Amino acid sequence: MKHSLRVGRISGIDIFIDSSWVVIFILFTWVLGVSYFPKEFSNWPTSQYWVVAVFTSLLIFASVLVHELAHSLVAQKQGERVRSITLFILGGVAQISEEPKQPLKELVMALVGPMASLMLGLLFFILSLAFKGVSEPLQSSFEYLALINTILAIFNLLPGFPMDGGRILRAILWKSTGNLRKATRIASQIGQGFAFFLIFIGIFQVINGNISGFWLVFVGWFLHSAAVRGYQQVMLDSVLIGIRAEDLMTRNFESVQSAMPVKELVDEYILKGKGRVFLVLEKERLQGIVCLEDVKEAPREKWSEMTVREIMTPRESLKAVSPNANGRNVLRSLTEKDIHQIPVMEGEKVLGIICRSDILRFIRLRSELGRFK
Repeated sequence: MKHSLRVGRISGIDIFIDSSWVVIFILFTWVLGVSYFPKEFSNWPTSQYWVVAVFTSLLIFASVLVHELAHSLVAQKQGERVRSITLFILGGVAQISEEPKQPLKELVMALVGPMASLMLGLLFFILSLAFKGVSEPLQSSFEYLALINTILAIFNLLPGFPMDGGRILRAILWKSTGNLRKATRIASQIGQGFAFFLIFIGIFQVINGNISGFWLVFVGWFLHSAAVRGYQQVMLDSVLIGIRAEDLMTRNFESVQSAMPVKELVDEYILKGKGRVFLVLEKERLQGIVCLEDVKEAPREKWSEMTVREIMTPRESLKAVSPNANGRNVLRSLTEKDIHQIPVMEGEKVLGIICRSDILRFIRLRSELGRFK
């Protein structure tokens, strides 16, 4: 969320607009205002092309938001927590706490998005008929929106994971095989194949002088990356089943006092190889965490004057976990918070610390022992 702007909240779900959304919004508006509407309606004044183009572009992204809200609201009904929806350059993405735990839930959650887009397509088609002969600009805008939502629904139903169609395919395979990993692998492979097909078509178009082929190449590349990441995430989750935070944590951690000068931390701890991350304790109570990155951000000429307390991440800003916390949830917390370490605590007592590197080392070890297939 570093480059996203929060624009609202619906049903407890934060709505964000990624900075890349601005790019595609401008592109859509430009194409509609310079090419599509002038070509279809040559008698409009220039200002009208742009007004209708902006209006249509806004409704396109409102349609994408409705599509993602459909997924999210069904997920909430199924007991999942939906943190946010972010609109970005290729559409939208909902941040749902966990993957569905049953094939039927996956199937329903995947289906509602395309169904919502089809319903919007029908609604806009009806509106285009209602405004025919009443308002040519509104009639043409609604007609275009009906087409776009129908295309969005059909595209998402293509059986390429992680698109909705790929998730529907995974749910069917999951139900028939009883194996989520196998179902995800097959759906991911089909998704990657579909992505390569888009890339091939895009390159072919570019070679033949159609620069819009670059867009297909970009979409194909994105879908391929998403398909690979989706499979890797399921594999990571599966390898951490039954693993608790206390199995992953490092018990032999270094601690420092909050009143310690930053220069002493560097000279006596970091440069002597005692670690890169240190817990800040006072009478065995956690005050915060200080790491090499915090030191780097402090002005070097003030290291002698500044204390650890001034540069550390304070306790209230940290997300601690219990020793019995699920390993998958620990990894998810590290990823979502974009942090590299997390303390393991029992009440106010610090038992250990988990770094991303600890989890990756654990996964690599299991892989080498044949437990990660």
